[in-house]
Amino acid sequence: MKDIDDELLTRGIVNVYPSKEYVAARLARGEKLTIYLGIDPTGPTLHLGHSIPLKKLGDFQKAGHKIILLMGDFTAMIGDPDKATARAPLTRKQILLNLKNYKSQASKILSFTGKNPAKIMFNSKWLGKMNFEDVLNLASQMTVQQMLKRDMFDRRIKEGKLIFIHEFMYPLMQGYDSVAMDVDGEIGGNDQTFNMLVGRDLMKTLKNKEKFVLTVKLLEDSEGNKMGKTEGNMVALSDTPEEMYGKVMSWNDGLIIPGFELCTNVSMQELEIIARELVDGSMNPRDLKMKLAYELTSLYHDKEKAKKAENHFIEAFQNREIPKDVLEITVEKNTLLIDVLVKNNLVSSKTEFRRLVEDHAIMHLDTNEKVSNTQIITVSGVYRIGKKRFCKIIIK
Repeated sequence: MKDIDDELLTRGIVNVYPSKEYVAARLARGEKLTIYLGIDPTGPTLHLGHSIPLKKLGDFQKAGHKIILLMGDFTAMIGDPDKATARAPLTRKQILLNLKNYKSQASKILSFTGKNPAKIMFNSKWLGKMNFEDVLNLASQMTVQQMLKRDMFDRRIKEGKLIFIHEFMYPLMQGYDSVAMDVDGEIGGNDQTFNMLVGRDLMKTLKNKEKFVLTVKLLEDSEGNKMGKTEGNMVALSDTPEEMYGKVMSWNDGLIIPGFELCTNVSMQELEIIARELVDGSMNPRDLKMKLAYELTSLYHDKEKAKKAENHFIEAFQNREIPKDVLEITVEKNTLLIDVLVKNNLVSSKTEFRRLVEDHAIMHLDTNEKVSNTQIITVSGVYRIGKKRFCKIIIK
């Protein structure tokens, strides 16, 4: 049990507030703690960045503690002010649409059934019912000086950029979630430290109760480069096995060790071996990355599908072969290629098609020719779209 508790408080952890010793003492006493993770549904799918605190939350669930997955359906309307400018507000309809599949995706990590099921809550339940007097009372619990300690706010002031009053309210709202649910602890990414500590302060002031905070590492390499939407290598929990495997293989080598530590279930002993092999060159980084891609894909799908995804990658990329199960599409001669690819979901939109064309990333493999924005289909053959998508177009 001591080894389990040690790993709970060390693997993937950046900081523990008020201290690791405080939380360890509560665990040693056998207390059943209530711990939560809050996620704002600002996008339609959970991704590996979410999986890191979700996995830590799941570890506490397996250890018998009560866990809550909080959907920030109210806070998402403002959005955490973690960017250089204020976020565009989301409508209630957009938010509900975004979170539609969150539970099913999170169920790949958390258990929502059985003797100790994870509980889902929505912060609109309390934040949506506050009147202006309630908001003023809450706002009186923090000073402007405290709020300006957040590095993002400080940076905007130095750069002469605007800070809106409603952005100041976000940390207070997230902090009040802890009070409303009366939790013992909170887990979140290291970039959420300020907001989670606001909740810790509010718990002391309004509940006279200590709340511990566990901040987990972000998925980034040694130079601070993240896996994410901007980089185009974000792994969504809704991705197919082939997409998931292929995206991991596109990561730079600096993400191999963080990927194993934060996103897989390999033991710390095995992780040490992998790190040693990477440093001393006894293993090719490509082979370690393939192991990582397999482990991740197995976790969110299964071993059989992960193996098929691996074989697909080897055929399509390592051997430069066309996959055996390539999608076949029958069309009329002189059909626009853009229409065919959009209709069959090989590109998400005409905008993506044009971007890929500009990057010379769509090719007719039989003729070895790159295509144009107005490409019409005059001969049958196989097309490669980007690095991971193929289709065989057959003219009637």
